[in-house]
Amino acid sequence: MRQILLSIGLLATMSAHATVGNDTTAMTAWDCVRYAVSHSHGLRQRELQADNAEATRLQTIGALLPNIGASVSAQMNFGRAIDPETNTYTNVSTVGTGYGLSGSMPVFDGMYRLHALRAARADLLMQKNALVAERDQLVLATYQACLEVTYAKEAKLLAAEKLHDSQRLLQQARVMEEEGLKSPTDVAQIQAQQAADALLLTQQENQEQVALLKLKEVMGWPGKEELRMTNDELRMTNDEWSARTVGGSAAQLLQSRYAVESARHNVGMARAAFYPTLSASGGINSSYYRNIDAPSHSSFSRQLKDNLGQWVGVSVSIPIFNRLGNLMALRRAKNNLRIAQEQDAAKADELEVLRQQATLDVEANAKEIVQAEAKTEADSIAYELIRRQFTEGLASPLEVQTAATTLLQSRTALLQKRLTRGLRLLQKRYYEGQSLVP
Repeated sequence: MRQILLSIGLLATMSAHATVGNDTTAMTAWDCVRYAVSHSHGLRQRELQADNAEATRLQTIGALLPNIGASVSAQMNFGRAIDPETNTYTNVSTVGTGYGLSGSMPVFDGMYRLHALRAARADLLMQKNALVAERDQLVLATYQACLEVTYAKEAKLLAAEKLHDSQRLLQQARVMEEEGLKSPTDVAQIQAQQAADALLLTQQENQEQVALLKLKEVMGWPGKEELRMTNDELRMTNDEWSARTVGGSAAQLLQSRYAVESARHNVGMARAAFYPTLSASGGINSSYYRNIDAPSHSSFSRQLKDNLGQWVGVSVSIPIFNRLGNLMALRRAKNNLRIAQEQDAAKADELEVLRQQATLDVEANAKEIVQAEAKTEADSIAYELIRRQFTEGLASPLEVQTAATTLLQSRTALLQKRLTRGLRLLQKRYYEGQSLVP
């Protein structure tokens, strides 16, 4: 009766587990991916870095425009001072204000500002692609964590099923012992196997909790809040993803290409330091004053008109010698360009190898699933035969335990390969340059 109650409790636990898995509030793998993308602290930092790059680009655009400034001044003189009207010394007290508007603009700077603008544009595109690349890596990590949770849950169910089977076998062996068909040693061996299966179930339950904690960490899910996932096998279909212009490993490749472009324009900026710079400037100014002690003075508008002045100017700066600063800056810029080119070539080779590896993994996984299915079916038949022989007294408990363990290992391996198929397809899609953002 005790074993029967234990079996009923185990079946109730499995039924409750299935009910939770089918709960409409449980999250699918793609729900977890979307949550991770929208709550990632790393992606938020990347977005801010991309916004900084956009601000730098706008700043370089502004550098192409004239620099315009206005000024206003006021002063009051007491005692000996220069009379603004006669330009002679006087002892009267005066008050005056001055107004000015000026502007300046580089006419030629060795194409420095143009290269700076193009380098800023390349940096912006590089940051945007870095954002996409990091987002895709987060998708892959979240999807893999979801697979680990699903694997742990399904492995727990397999362990529970094996424990239930061991309990039924133990109950049957005790009945056969009472009838004299089994020895106490056989019953003890089966009871030991039943205890080992109970321990395995406990370990699988703990593994499920560990996998859930890891998934929460990847997703950025609050650690104290409950996270439930569906029990459905994870599948990847193309219509579950929204198409994007840039995605997958293409973002990593474009990131290195824009790094090369930015380095090339940095070389142009370093070369610009060897050229002379030509700047033009101009402005207008006027002033107003009055004698505090004088009974009358010219009007404000009249003085602004009479004192109005205009000026223009041109300046040329020629670099002659700055202690090898410009020369070494150009040397470093050229070296950085070569480094970026080598990194771009290495990234292209790496992604090509990974693309081929992902294709091979998908093909190999498909073959492994077929082989694992055949092995599981054969092990299942073998276990049923050995168990039947055990009930007839033709097989030992050790043979039953070995067959049961082999069957559990085959079913676990088949589960792992089936779940891995989704990840392999996702990686293949990624290294083919397709988007992974749902």
